[in-house]
Amino acid sequence: MKGLDTNILVRYLTQDEPDQALRAARFIEKASADDRLLINSVVLCELVWVLESAYDFHKEIIVDVIEKIFATSQFEIEDKSTAWLAFNDYKRHKADFADCLIGRENSALGCSETMTFDKRLKGLEGFKLL
Repeated sequence: MKGLDTNILVRYLTQDEPDQALRAARFIEKASADDRLLINSVVLCELVWVLESAYDFHKEIIVDVIEKIFATSQFEIEDKSTAWLAFNDYKRHKADFADCLIGRENSALGCSETMTFDKRLKGLEGFKLL
């Protein structure tokens, strides 16, 4: 297994740097079920943030992209079940993906709730406003 940095996924998805996009595509597309590519939690968070902030992608497009990443056989997602729960929270709420993942990871690690000042997280399972 090989790990992927966020910039590889960004180039692959946006095709904004032709040379890097081609190299990323070749690398990802030649990976197999026997040599999967790890996308860790930090990379997922960075990817969503970069697509939102640097590329101005709308949430609906980002949701579609992340769903495809989860379904792609070459990709191994770190703690996939927790990441999937966080992704579903992100789809249904105003919260940032990173916040959703923080809450779900904290819950998986035994936290009864995650304390926050972020009012956008009000009502999101696992969070409590301080």
